[in-house]
Amino acid sequence: MAGDSKTEKATPKKRRDERKKGNVMMSKDAVAVATLLGSLAMARLMGGTLIGEIQDFFVLCFSYAAMGGSSTAAELGKELILRYVLAFVVAVGPFLLTTVLLAVAATFAQTRMLVTGEALKPKFSRINPLQGFKRLFSFRSIVEALKGMLKITILLVLIFNYFRKVVLTFSRFLDMDLAQACTILFEDAFALVLQIAVAFVALAFFDYLYQWWDYERQLRMSKQEIKEEYKQLEGDPQVKGKIKEIQRRRAQQRMMQQVPGADVVIRNPTHVAVALRYDEHRDNAPVVLAKGLDELALRIVKVAEQNSVAVVENVPLARSLYAEVDLDREIPPAFYGAVAEVLVYVLQMEKKLPRS
Repeated sequence: MAGDSKTEKATPKKRRDERKKGNVMMSKDAVAVATLLGSLAMARLMGGTLIGEIQDFFVLCFSYAAMGGSSTAAELGKELILRYVLAFVVAVGPFLLTTVLLAVAATFAQTRMLVTGEALKPKFSRINPLQGFKRLFSFRSIVEALKGMLKITILLVLIFNYFRKVVLTFSRFLDMDLAQACTILFEDAFALVLQIAVAFVALAFFDYLYQWWDYERQLRMSKQEIKEEYKQLEGDPQVKGKIKEIQRRRAQQRMMQQVPGADVVIRNPTHVAVALRYDEHRDNAPVVLAKGLDELALRIVKVAEQNSVAVVENVPLARSLYAEVDLDREIPPAFYGAVAEVLVYVLQMEKKLPRS
């Protein structure tokens, strides 16, 4: 069905729900490139330290070998282990720390500091052979396979070009000392890795765009899903309508129950009715107890007549009171004069005040 096709952008609620599940957009290639660039920077900064630590360690090993039996094997073993650990921490520690920090930073930058355990929960769909077969031949799997092949191809081409240029120059290392030869090899290897890093940065950029597009595609919703979500957030319109209808009826019932306590009902013959009460002991001004239009107005008038409440016809006053005064509210000062005339008239009709 057309309504079931996922053609609509994801709503904010859908994005929040997916984020809670750990489903966020992230490019693993961007994380890998960040760690690679960090490693290159550390290699450039600490290349001398790394070579120096390795050289000192091997010199120590050869010196111990030349010492022969001057020390026990246990003592030599302990001292070598300590020097090895120290050399490892000094030479490799900064690399590991840098790569870990950059990997965490690149991940959090893409996930906006998301930490969730939803991805670790077991899901039986992951071991479902049918679902696994679908994932194996899905569009995403094909793209990942092509991307892997492209990476391998780039690596092979760059490595082949590197060796084609430098293989003929290896013979010159015979006339150099070890330190100079290692320096040249280090510079050549660094240049090769730098070329690989530049190529992978370009791949990571396009991978980031693809991951964003694929993530948005997976989050798309059908029009029916949006309607269902709206019902969950706002409630079913039919149910809300019934609730409002019940509330309206109950409010009318409470209002009609107050009509017998009114002093007067001011009406427009068939369209408007407003019931007023004025108790000088508790009211500062007349209070609107009930008001209504058309059928409800006729009901107010009927209840008033059944309970011997005076009904006075005053078209402009009835319309104005209905439009400007809410239920259970005192009338504004602008209506004092007109309403007072009506109340005096009612009292005269009931012979509570002498005629002037």
